[in-house]
Amino acid sequence: MSLTRRDFARNSAITGAGVALAGSVGALATAPQALASTDIDAESGADARGGVGYGPLIPDPDGILALPAGFKYRVITYSGKTKLESGEITPSNHDGTATFDGPRGTTLLVNNHELKGPRANWKYPVPLTEGLVYDPAASGGCTVVEVRPDGRVAEWVGIAGTSTNCAGGRTPWGTWLTCEETEDKAGSNGMTKDHGYVFEVDPIDHRANRDPKPLKFFGRYAHEAVVIDPKRGHAYLTEDAASPNGLLFRWTPPQGFEHGRGKLRTLADDAGALQAFKCFDSGGQFVDDLSRATKIGTVYGVDWVDVPDRDAKTVAVRKQFTAGQVTRARKLEGMWWGDGGAYIVSSFARAESPVQHDGQVWFYDPKRRTLTLKVLLGVNPDPSVDGAFDGPDNITVSPYGGLVIAEDGEGIQHLFGATDSGKTYPIARNELNNGTEEAPEYSEFTGVTFSCDGKILFANIQEPGIMLAITGPWKRQKRG
Repeated sequence: MSLTRRDFARNSAITGAGVALAGSVGALATAPQALASTDIDAESGADARGGVGYGPLIPDPDGILALPAGFKYRVITYSGKTKLESGEITPSNHDGTATFDGPRGTTLLVNNHELKGPRANWKYPVPLTEGLVYDPAASGGCTVVEVRPDGRVAEWVGIAGTSTNCAGGRTPWGTWLTCEETEDKAGSNGMTKDHGYVFEVDPIDHRANRDPKPLKFFGRYAHEAVVIDPKRGHAYLTEDAASPNGLLFRWTPPQGFEHGRGKLRTLADDAGALQAFKCFDSGGQFVDDLSRATKIGTVYGVDWVDVPDRDAKTVAVRKQFTAGQVTRARKLEGMWWGDGGAYIVSSFARAESPVQHDGQVWFYDPKRRTLTLKVLLGVNPDPSVDGAFDGPDNITVSPYGGLVIAEDGEGIQHLFGATDSGKTYPIARNELNNGTEEAPEYSEFTGVTFSCDGKILFANIQEPGIMLAITGPWKRQKRG
């Protein structure tokens, strides 16, 4: 059933133009000069924002990660240095990650490795473990990392022979959906099978990962992330693509289907309905691109439009729609389910978009069928200066309130937090390769996720591929 323009206009009037309809995070930072580092007293180090955040970042003598006072980090895996249980080197290019409670008090993490194309292109591809390979020509995949109560770490392959495993999503039933951010078909770029699919990885039941099966009903395109609505069963998926800009998708399961471990593999390739989003404003006007929103609290109504050919046999999915049929957005990236809906990132917008910005975070409320702008970062005028955040990518909802966001912008890279009322604050700074004169190489943060008990924040430096565990005096963040 479509949400009519009249219904949306009426709902907007009832809720006061729809500002902050749902979700715990309200209006957040709108420009670099409003961001966290400008609120730290340079001499005393005191936090001038009424207790928001954890204070200034302290340089790391080991040159990896700057953290606030009282915090520390531990390296969990390091490509080129740590090894799998099989004796092979930890694969490189860490990306999307999620945590799971494992047996006997262990913490399990499924870690994507964003490795595109032929295996010969990479020094440390994901090993082709027997029975876990989709396409033997492809270099990507996932590893499962086990952190034991005594601190010991083990790592093994969860899936291999996939390509460009970027983000993904944790399911309510305790598995990981890994997403291929590519549209390569068999015969192109050295591949022997079609790519651009979603695969399910079980961190606990190793047997469930044998004979990997692409979940083709989610569509074949440049997947970024996916979340599952635990109440309605819908899947929401982002597409990181351009020319034209990508889409947000919703998959509706077939009638009578019940989610659970191993259930997705039982579905036909065309099961359920895959649809792309179409937004309109409170006046009923169609919105062609999310970059049109230039004000925090902007609310759009959302309709869903059927995808003609989800497997993109001849035409890419996003190119199957003409102007006016769907809404687009540049760099639709990380997602996380929380507060009864999906937080969705548009990392930046440039000349390929109607309006330029350096990052948006939206909240989709499935009950009201509305999309609300929660975070808007203005274009960063000088990425080489520490203190201005840009390019949000992977995201998680914090157990201490608000969001934690991994930065994938220009220049210096951070993990940063955003409170319910709009304050932002730094959590960590990449000092290994942050695009500065001292560390000219560049790598983004990825895979930001908390342990199930909320005590550890895990995050990755994508290149060379380092998984880090951050601990410290976490506290409930005030609204500021």
